[in-house]
Amino acid sequence: MSVFFYGCVTLDGYLADRNHGLDWLHQSGTVEETGYEAFYRQMDVTIMGRRTYREIEGLENPAALYPTTENYVFTHAGCGPRAGFRFVRGDVADFVRGLGEEKQIWIIGGNTILSPLLDADLVDCLVIQIAPVLLGAGIPLFTQKEVLRRYRLEGVRQYGQFAELAYRRTT
Repeated sequence: MSVFFYGCVTLDGYLADRNHGLDWLHQSGTVEETGYEAFYRQMDVTIMGRRTYREIEGLENPAALYPTTENYVFTHAGCGPRAGFRFVRGDVADFVRGLGEEKQIWIIGGNTILSPLLDADLVDCLVIQIAPVLLGAGIPLFTQKEVLRRYRLEGVRQYGQFAELAYRRTT
């Protein structure tokens, strides 16, 4: 099993603005300007929180965004079935451990899902794209407990106005 975080932040480290909005990201570029397609082809599972799912649920066919993966949404609120997504509750670290050794798992979106996985030392790779935007305040990417974790830089790429940094956990 390998657990990946793949996402974009502002220069000052925010995933979203104070209201969880992503207008800053949509105004910065498109997914076609990144290595998203190649990354996604490697994944077996996606895991996101309810707020991240809210960003896509209004689309005509949200499942079309992630057609070849098992897609899980962690939520405290009950949700009816949605094509292409399974809604789950519980401890995300325990859930990830139960997915199986052969899975490639992509953590999408926010720190509510990422932080417990970092705390459990389950995140193997961080692929962070940085957009040329300063928000000054918002939802930060990292809010895990204060424990030293080391990662090794594996690659740096430029996609249009985005810088992409790829890190792998050191053992």
